[in-house]
Amino acid sequence: MRISFVTSLSTLATALAFTPISAHAEEDAATASDAPRSDILVIAQKQAATIENAPSTKAAVTADLIAEKINAVSVEDTLKYLPSLVVRKRHIGDNFAPIATRTSGLGSSARSLIFADGAILSALIANNNGNGSPRWTLVTPEEIARIDVLYGPFSAAYAGNSIGTVVNITTRLPDKLEAHASVLTNIQQSNLYGTHQTLPTWQFAGSVGDRFGPLAVFLSGTRTVANSQPVSIVTATAAPTGTTGAYDDRNRTGAAIKVLGAGGIEHHEQNTWKAKAALDLGGNTRLSYVLGIWTDKTRGTVDSYLRDGTGATTYATANTGVTTGFNSGVYTRDALHFSHAVTAQGGSKAIDWQVVGTLYNYAHDLQNGPSTAASGPTVNKLPSAFAGGAGTIQRQDGTGWVTLDAKAALHLGAHEVSFGGHGDRYKLAAQTFLASNWLDTATQGALSTASRGKTRTLAVWAQDAIRITPQWTLTLGARQEWWRAWDGYNLIASGASVTQAERKASGFSPKASLEWKPAPHWTARLSFGQAWRFPTVGELYQATTVGTLLANPNPNLRPERARSGELAIEQQDAHGTMRVSLFNEVIDGALISQTNINTPGITSSYVQNVDRTRARGVELAIDRRDVLPGFDVAGSVTYADAITSRNSAFPASVGRLLPSVPHWKANAVLTWRPSEKLSLTSAARYASRNYATLDNSDTVGNTYQGFYKYFVIDMRAVFHVNDHFDFALGVDNLNNDKYYLFHPFPQRSFTAQVNWKL
Repeated sequence: MRISFVTSLSTLATALAFTPISAHAEEDAATASDAPRSDILVIAQKQAATIENAPSTKAAVTADLIAEKINAVSVEDTLKYLPSLVVRKRHIGDNFAPIATRTSGLGSSARSLIFADGAILSALIANNNGNGSPRWTLVTPEEIARIDVLYGPFSAAYAGNSIGTVVNITTRLPDKLEAHASVLTNIQQSNLYGTHQTLPTWQFAGSVGDRFGPLAVFLSGTRTVANSQPVSIVTATAAPTGTTGAYDDRNRTGAAIKVLGAGGIEHHEQNTWKAKAALDLGGNTRLSYVLGIWTDKTRGTVDSYLRDGTGATTYATANTGVTTGFNSGVYTRDALHFSHAVTAQGGSKAIDWQVVGTLYNYAHDLQNGPSTAASGPTVNKLPSAFAGGAGTIQRQDGTGWVTLDAKAALHLGAHEVSFGGHGDRYKLAAQTFLASNWLDTATQGALSTASRGKTRTLAVWAQDAIRITPQWTLTLGARQEWWRAWDGYNLIASGASVTQAERKASGFSPKASLEWKPAPHWTARLSFGQAWRFPTVGELYQATTVGTLLANPNPNLRPERARSGELAIEQQDAHGTMRVSLFNEVIDGALISQTNINTPGITSSYVQNVDRTRARGVELAIDRRDVLPGFDVAGSVTYADAITSRNSAFPASVGRLLPSVPHWKANAVLTWRPSEKLSLTSAARYASRNYATLDNSDTVGNTYQGFYKYFVIDMRAVFHVNDHFDFALGVDNLNNDKYYLFHPFPQRSFTAQVNWKL
């Protein structure tokens, strides 16, 4: 099939906005290497970067920039001003925050790879904005040393899931005794239809670390107690007879609806515990281990706007009196997850090597809720259902994954040869049981539905960076992958079951990049990469409910093949960088997640292969420090024309924008340091009109399940009291833009934080 490259540019960005990007990645790395506390991590970071030697456009953010410029309650907040990236964080404590990139939307979580110290955080168990979201909670902002972002599938070291981006998080390890503590509070005032809330959040974090000869140890803990605005809206074509209080509105296709209330109003209690140790074995060889423990207790509830003839609150969503639409917004979640990562690495002038093994396990993961049946013996109506009664208990205990990567780099003069192998296995185990009392797991009864299955991927790769002359470097690479899916099984509520057929596929992915340095401080790079992204076990087999979202599987999905190209020109000097990138991407058999409503209050998602999609555009990024004494400005603006170019199953989608990939995205950050003790930052984020559907039939964006444009202003002030105390105040969404990205997004909130260090 003909390979498409950067062939045209639909429009050129003429406005400049700002974002704290990678202007000083090399400078920051040098600074970090001078810091005593970073001895172990900087060597590890250097070894990993040398081995992977990714010929990709890069962006970075460091611990200092995070502390100064970003109101970061959780680690995903640290990415919100990086070029082209959008993390769908609906509220503090959100467990389901997928990342969108230049060319892929929020429903394509499996098109990105997120790592922390080499251990994968991406939940490649699924490809959606639910349980396929990265496990961000296993890292806290306080432990981050730096974050490096790669754009595009141009390095053979990464799987085809790198179609969109690769995020490498490096956390710190101590070189001497250190201790940190922080207290943070956030207050959001939310007003949506008839729901008016003041939503407080508290977060307490602490860490301690030390080095004992060759052994470095770091322990940390974070507790977050958060409250959310509604994540779902209960609607119907008409309010039940005899009720008042419903709001008139339109759904995303423009049809008149009645808004009956709000659901998925969540209260979270989450804990993250980390233990890290690194042992220097001598000869520049190190062995490290990281244990992560995450717990979550969530309660979801509803707010009905309906009143009956007596003025009492009613939850009826139909004339029969059933409360199905509200029931799906009432639930509890109880989770305990474990993460283990073991790394061995070493290096010399001739070779660097690294072996990383990870294991992630859902020790227990339950979501309980009242029955949503509209008839029969299990009907359970609100408000009595708040206290228990018939319902379901959904378990994902035993779900998880194992990965192993071994890689090395040979330094052979003009050649930097890197190579490696990869293996992973993902296991899905989801079961739903009937319960006589949904609030009591001891009443768990008969099995109602089940989804099980496994996938495995094996890969080998090699890459050679050839320095032809001091000005020219050619990087050639390739990756071969073998994929298998088996043990697929589905049981539905009617009692029918099916054992799915075993699936196998393979893919070969060539890579090439040519870099030219025409003059000091200038670099031009032309890159091409092919990538195969194989279906996740969740896309194939999982039929489960997460929050208010029901996921439907498709065991016949095919792998998607991406062919991506980029031309990047960058200028770098002592004050920062400027870059322009032209990019093009063609995906055959694109795996795209869609959503629709089956019954009021219940949203379902499904994945389909689209014959071909095409995305092309331009990204402009700039980062300048000390433009004036004490002033930093940084920015990015991205134009993307991402469309369905061929779809025999749904011709109406051809030529339409891909879901949640807007034409325009931009960020802006301005920082002023009037003194050494004080920094003041203002920032802005913008995206043009999004769409939820392949055919863009959702003509109304600013409503539940619609995707709208947004413009959000953030501010932050940091005061350094002394060597031990910092105090920060922040505002997110200062202008109180009320917008939807499928769900209602947070309105104006205020943050205050106190940090202490030894």
